[in-house]
Amino acid sequence: MKKKPLALWIFTGLALGIAAGMLLMGRPDIAEIYIKPFGTLFLNLLKFIVVPIVLFSIMNGVISMKDIKKVGSIGGKTVIYYMCTTFFAVTMGLLIANLFKKGFPVLSTSSLEYTAAETPSFIQTLIGIFPSNIIQPMAEASMLQVIVVALLFGFGTIVAGKKGEVFGNFVESANDVSIAVMSFIIKLSPIGVFCLITPVVAANGPQILGSLAFVLLVAYIGYILHASLVYSLTVKSLAGIGPLKFFKGMAPAMIMAFSSASSVGALPLNLECTEKLGARKEVASFVLPLGATINMDGTAIYQGVCAVFIASCYGINLTLSQQIVIILTAVLASVGTAGVPGSGMIMLAMVLQSVGLPVEGIALVAGIDRLFDMGRTTVNITGDAACAVIVSHLEDKRLKKA
Repeated sequence: MKKKPLALWIFTGLALGIAAGMLLMGRPDIAEIYIKPFGTLFLNLLKFIVVPIVLFSIMNGVISMKDIKKVGSIGGKTVIYYMCTTFFAVTMGLLIANLFKKGFPVLSTSSLEYTAAETPSFIQTLIGIFPSNIIQPMAEASMLQVIVVALLFGFGTIVAGKKGEVFGNFVESANDVSIAVMSFIIKLSPIGVFCLITPVVAANGPQILGSLAFVLLVAYIGYILHASLVYSLTVKSLAGIGPLKFFKGMAPAMIMAFSSASSVGALPLNLECTEKLGARKEVASFVLPLGATINMDGTAIYQGVCAVFIASCYGINLTLSQQIVIILTAVLASVGTAGVPGSGMIMLAMVLQSVGLPVEGIALVAGIDRLFDMGRTTVNITGDAACAVIVSHLEDKRLKKA
């Protein structure tokens, strides 16, 4: 493991998993019973370490900055970047979908039934960000609430001055221990990726070749174009990092995100990759957990493609004004559904409702949502990483001027 880079081992696990999944397409139950549990075990370990990593790393980062205004500066740059890239992402999704919509299959909508989850109001989302106790956010791995807890204790330690130094030392030690535990878990990544991807390919292989294959292909074209254009341009122009270096450094986290379809599950590896790319620990520790919750570039592309596809199945041609409404709704929904379980489907329901499309249309793509999710999660975490290295570079430049 030490002689070859981790990315190569993880890619090998991915390739072997896809091959094993294809061999088991006739018997997906074997992969489900004997292989998937080990993938779930690995994903549980990743989720287990996420809360302590986020909690202690953000607290440690805030304390080390010694300035509440500096945290505000980083937060402002982060939110602006996420909102801008989400805008470009949903626009990209709509453009690609309109370009290829003549090739979309027209599926029957007569027997569709789908009950959309309740969309939280802005006030409900705002209230939900602030926890009523300190244990619940950690027990439920509610990332936005964990971030709020970490920020409040970090600010409190700064304000306490010398009296807070003992607590600050404890946080620094706890952060180092959490990182050490994370490094043990990450070494299992090749095996974990194999066990996560094999049952997905075994169960969904026939569907990949089915009627929705072209819709899936269009979404992935959007994912690849957005990542290769938007992230390449921004990391090069704003962080001075070449695209090849960036994507090569991000390969382990991207493969993990693709296999697990979990932004939170890929977070520990994403933290490690961004720090190797030059992001400062305190910046990455704040930007990445926030991004895992509110940054949904891949999901925004998915909204655009699915909205055009569902509209075509109902025989509806979306006007320019309707597509502008989709763009605005997707951007606002990415923040409005932050931290809500199943936010991708909730966002799609909001987008469809915003232009008068039947929510039942979601049932057309729900069957292969996992396949869409693998790609959109990969884009999401790559966008988080791009933001981390960019904000870190901008903060370094600001400090040099000061």
